[in-house]
Amino acid sequence: MPDFIFAFLAELQASPALFISTSVLLGLMTGSFLNVVIHRLPRMMELAWAQERLEAEGQAPVEQARYNLVTPRSACPKCQHAIGALENIPVISYLVLGGKCRHCRTPISPRYPLVEALTGLLFGLASWHFGYSSMAIASWVIILALVALTFIDLDTYLLPDDITLPLLWLGLLYNLNNGFTDLNSAVIGAALGYLILWAVYWLFKLVTGKEGMGYGDFKLLAALGAWFGWQLLPAVILLSSIAGSIIGILLIVLSKHGREKPIPFGPYLALGGIAALFFGQQLSQLYLG
Repeated sequence: MPDFIFAFLAELQASPALFISTSVLLGLMTGSFLNVVIHRLPRMMELAWAQERLEAEGQAPVEQARYNLVTPRSACPKCQHAIGALENIPVISYLVLGGKCRHCRTPISPRYPLVEALTGLLFGLASWHFGYSSMAIASWVIILALVALTFIDLDTYLLPDDITLPLLWLGLLYNLNNGFTDLNSAVIGAALGYLILWAVYWLFKLVTGKEGMGYGDFKLLAALGAWFGWQLLPAVILLSSIAGSIIGILLIVLSKHGREKPIPFGPYLALGGIAALFFGQQLSQLYLG
């Protein structure tokens, strides 16, 4: 590794302000990539499912253009103007362009800078909270996954295995060395996280005949249990349920959101996970002493 990298890392360790500001910049840049993940990953899943259906029906797979997180290059959905590097600077490009495509002036969704700013803010908070440590880097991983899952679930009612399962296994691996919790608590947390919502799902289905949540919710809570241990599962579930109830009622009252229309639970689990990340010790002490 070049000497200047060692020198820069030493500066980050010596200067909390530099570490936090660098973390914010890193969060802004990775937030820009998250926008790609949020938009493209569900589409990639749909294409894969379509091919699987054709194979199950005995039909030949349809030849398709390459589509993944890298290809094709990002472009305006209306005029197909390829987005250049200067048009892709997190938050700043949106403000300079006035929230519109430079070529055809089609409005750009404000959610793009929102995701970038949210990720940058959470990265900065995590670096301030944990300092220069492996826990700060681990918290970035959690934040990236939870932000991506939140917006994918809002759009599609899906929590992709491509994110939830790696998040679960990374949590167990990180806690091999007593990261956020000990390994026993992490393993029990992963198992209980899945089984609790699995039991709620089947109980609700037996009583009402309807599905109250998806399997992705089970896996996400299992992943949070793997990172933070079984001790924080009650707090995560309680906070998620309270937030979901309040926001759900507001949606029904203020925007005439139909009661039969499903409300994704993943964003509220993610909110509970963020609370556990920053306030885990205080939350566990409330009921464990």
